[in-house]
Amino acid sequence: MKQIFCCMVIGFSILFEYTSLKAQTGASVSGETVAAFDAYVAKAVRDWQVPGLAIVVVKDGQTVFKQGYGVRQVGEPAVVDGQTIFNCASTTKAMTAACMGMLVDEGKVGWDDPVLKYLPDFQLYDPYVTREIRVRDLFIHNTGVGNADYLWAGSGLTSDEIMKKMKLVKPSYSLRSGFVYQNIFYLVAGKVIEKVSGQPWSVFIKRRLFEPLSMTRTKSLLSETIGDANRTGVHFLLDGKIVSSIPDTADAIAPAGSVWSCVDDLAMWVKCMLDSSKYAGGRLLKPNTWAELLKPQTLDDELYPTKQITKPNWKTYGLGWFQHDYKGKKLNFHTGSLGGAIAIHGQIPEERVGVFILGNLDHAELRHALMYRALDQFALGGDRDWSAEFQQLYSGLKVEADKKQKEADAKRVLNTQPSLPLSDYVGRYEDPLYGVVQISLESGQLRFAHNDRTFARLEHWHYDTFRAVYDRVWYGKSLVSFQLDEMGKVSGVSGSGMNFAKSK
Repeated sequence: MKQIFCCMVIGFSILFEYTSLKAQTGASVSGETVAAFDAYVAKAVRDWQVPGLAIVVVKDGQTVFKQGYGVRQVGEPAVVDGQTIFNCASTTKAMTAACMGMLVDEGKVGWDDPVLKYLPDFQLYDPYVTREIRVRDLFIHNTGVGNADYLWAGSGLTSDEIMKKMKLVKPSYSLRSGFVYQNIFYLVAGKVIEKVSGQPWSVFIKRRLFEPLSMTRTKSLLSETIGDANRTGVHFLLDGKIVSSIPDTADAIAPAGSVWSCVDDLAMWVKCMLDSSKYAGGRLLKPNTWAELLKPQTLDDELYPTKQITKPNWKTYGLGWFQHDYKGKKLNFHTGSLGGAIAIHGQIPEERVGVFILGNLDHAELRHALMYRALDQFALGGDRDWSAEFQQLYSGLKVEADKKQKEADAKRVLNTQPSLPLSDYVGRYEDPLYGVVQISLESGQLRFAHNDRTFARLEHWHYDTFRAVYDRVWYGKSLVSFQLDEMGKVSGVSGSGMNFAKSK
């Protein structure tokens, strides 16, 4: 761990000359304010054990703070700088919404048009919802379809295959009666963009958003970053130790979260969206369309843990933006999370202030702390130590989670045996929605493979239930249970809410 922090200190000293920032930008921010915020961020990075992080703050149309911290890859000397690309994850969603807005401005699509108008083959489980779902609904998590991330996370399915599988996903609630975060409908939105524009989403966003804003380092897909010498790694904190991993890909649902970018580029995106989508060459969107993106569209019923401390009076969701009140102002923001990486983008247009944060440690919630601290430091005033409060909050949540896990483990029935020889559990198990599980026997131990992407060894737990210990240790552990038919033969396997029937 000492090596990590030494590298961080190196990164602090060489990345940006913040003392000359006022002279560079003309922004009316004192050197003392910038230095104080830099020291605060540096401490937070150390306290949360984040290997690498980058942040940019915009105020009144100027970049008032831009800094990199730490290293791109734990154990290696290369530091984070303004050109280091990180996974933007779900902060991509606001960009996809802006892309759709461009087509709305051109009269090629309407927010309230039926999706079937553009994608006549698209089907959901409920024919009524298939018929009634509108383009607007694709962006606001209110379709009635619950979380279906199992269709892309580690499945190996293509975008088109994921789209076809959606007709098998049973609804969790009725159309527009609730809010359940849903990535795949952003993929559907991307398919509408492709159908209307004649360009794949990855090409459209590059030509219509990245290029006009001179975001020259920004990539639409993980596959486009391969070989980039200044791309960050991704990391997990396991048992107090930082462990590096390989980046997860969201390319199959790209419009929901596949963009990679750096703070040099994202400064332009923040400025553009703060200034009603204006940029040096014109504007991305008509004023009314820009306003539509940020208008509350539905109530946000989900409780992010940080809201236990921020205690907002109201919570809504726009077109690709979470929203709530903060110190009497409307804050538009969105987090981004993908295995080993985090991001957050927050803006208060009324105060002409925005912040974008990128990091390379899984679910490092200092992102929220730094967002609120930046809004305080550069616009709203106040010196509340959000980092300390959020760290205490998440430490408490971990203690509670560990307690619940111990309670669940205590329910294990000891001194039991499987009903059958281990060889009888071997075989192929299938489900039309969830794919294929292959159970094998290697060196006297059962092995589990889901869609040839997720692998684990199975340790006997009790009766015909086994505990899956995943090869990628950051996936944790889960229980897998086998079912027997009336003849005492294995007929299926289930786990994590998924059921698979054994192939004959």
